[in-house]
Amino acid sequence: MLKALDRYILKKYLSAFFFVVMILVVVICVIDYTEKNDTFIRHNLSARVIFLDYYINFFVYIANMLAPIIAFIATVFVTAKLASRTEIVAILSAGVSFKRILFPYFLGAVMISSIIFYLHGFVIPRANRVRMNFENQYVWSEHHYDKRNIHIKIAPTSLIYMESYNNSITCGYQITLETIKDGKLLDKITASRLLWQPESKKWRLEFWKKHVFNGKNESATHGDILDTTINLHPEDFESQRMMHEQLTITELSYEIDKLRNRGSDGVVPYEIERYDRYTYPFSIIILTIIGVIVASKKSRNGVGAQIAFGFVLAFTYVLFVVIGRSLANVGGLPPALSCWLPNFIFSSIGLIMYWRIPK
Repeated sequence: MLKALDRYILKKYLSAFFFVVMILVVVICVIDYTEKNDTFIRHNLSARVIFLDYYINFFVYIANMLAPIIAFIATVFVTAKLASRTEIVAILSAGVSFKRILFPYFLGAVMISSIIFYLHGFVIPRANRVRMNFENQYVWSEHHYDKRNIHIKIAPTSLIYMESYNNSITCGYQITLETIKDGKLLDKITASRLLWQPESKKWRLEFWKKHVFNGKNESATHGDILDTTINLHPEDFESQRMMHEQLTITELSYEIDKLRNRGSDGVVPYEIERYDRYTYPFSIIILTIIGVIVASKKSRNGVGAQIAFGFVLAFTYVLFVVIGRSLANVGGLPPALSCWLPNFIFSSIGLIMYWRIPK
């Protein structure tokens, strides 16, 4: 049962959080609109399309991205205000422990974290798809796959080579498919073209030759057309910009399994994204608790100094997150550790600060 003190602090904390979210995200949306306005006019887009397909999805994306920092700043602002009016001292003098004061903040942080977990895991990825489709169609130039001499591992023992690929007509040229096991070439298929068949969801090899190797023996067959199924799809050649952010948690797991089955080296960003979906909500709780500890002591320098310190600490956390992801992408850290490490470090900082604060 929440007491009057809990309701009082919880109301101030949540109202400050959502107020700051609205103000910051609206400002960012206005800035973004001024940058893209010429593009919208050039494509003669209606206000309804711009709002429903882009800005409503952009709004939740930015709100989610800023949530930990905003939670921290809202906590520091509310608590510093309470401390400046000597309300914290009065509460402690009434026999309420500092741990008890933390409870409504913790409850509010858990409420926000639960919302963020659901949004980040299931809602925002779908919103990102709509937003990215909008940007790819109207903001960014049309994607053309322009890589040459393409090598892709489509299974642990299978590789495909293409001289080039045209994503406009879903067609690859000068194809070689090889099966290699224990360092030995088992079979090799060459073809002049590889063309996607949308009706059958298969690839069509045109003017193909197949060589099968069995020790010193070799057999060869050939033909004009051969339809086959391989672990490759036209979507693999489309724009991969922010692709991992367009997948829900369950879709991320499926994509990671698919890439691992291919033996692909591009699985790390997807693993980082999946771990981030679970660690991200905890950052709100950790930064909220640290924010209370930072701002609960009345400062002679006023609320501004405490809020400034809060910004420094919050952005230091963001810096740790960025460094952790960078190290994971280059193989310096396992993805799980890179995502959990900032939370471990700042949890330790929070505990040290809690032990040192007068209670």
